[in-house]
Amino acid sequence: MLMRRVFLAGVMLGVLTASAAAAPPGALVMVVDTSAVMPEARIDGGQVREGLHADLGEALGRRLGRSVQMRALPRKRIGQALELGEADLVCDYQSAWLPGPFAWSRAFIPDQTVLVTAASTPPPSGLPAVAGQAIGTVLGYAYPEAEAVLGSGLRRDDAPDAVANLRKLSLGRVAHALTGRRLLDYQQRSGGFTLPVHAPLVVAEVLGQCALSPRSAVTLSALNAAIQALVAQGELARILARYR
Repeated sequence: MLMRRVFLAGVMLGVLTASAAAAPPGALVMVVDTSAVMPEARIDGGQVREGLHADLGEALGRRLGRSVQMRALPRKRIGQALELGEADLVCDYQSAWLPGPFAWSRAFIPDQTVLVTAASTPPPSGLPAVAGQAIGTVLGYAYPEAEAVLGSGLRRDDAPDAVANLRKLSLGRVAHALTGRRLLDYQQRSGGFTLPVHAPLVVAEVLGQCALSPRSAVTLSALNAAIQALVAQGELARILARYR
């Protein structure tokens, strides 16, 4: 019996130690979608190693006076983690993408949703011209602006992540793909995407926000103040410039 109690105590200590290591007291826990790719994030072995999200998290943590822990979670788990207080925030999102009882920061991370068309295909005159055609998209991602224009004419062809989406375009499996301008520019510059394409058609101007957990110790006013400082002092511009 004594051995059993010692064993159970050891197990409980191990659980508590693991929990403490996972989320140090006072740490700012920032969630990243496991399907994120560079320049948003490089995830290796379940750990966020680099990218825009990691840089942004560190910058916000400094201004909030907190250490930062990055957590990679599947997209379907992000909302639940925030609701349960397992994480503080997720950034570069919009409320239309993540319904739930979250407080939303000011919009501050610029990007564009663009339609990319292979040069081997005639360029569309506008978004309505691709109605009914297969368009490369990412599983679980919402494209509200494209949906508003195309309605049932938006024929999605989902890929597991944004790089795989561009790869389908390169392989000729689709003639068009919806993607983010920041990701497209980065993949072209880094040599990850070399297919000749027409000038991208801008579908929407996007300003990403941060969703804050209702159980976070960080207040929305404190988060917005940190974001304001990040923008006013030029650090956000410097972070974004690393990934152009």
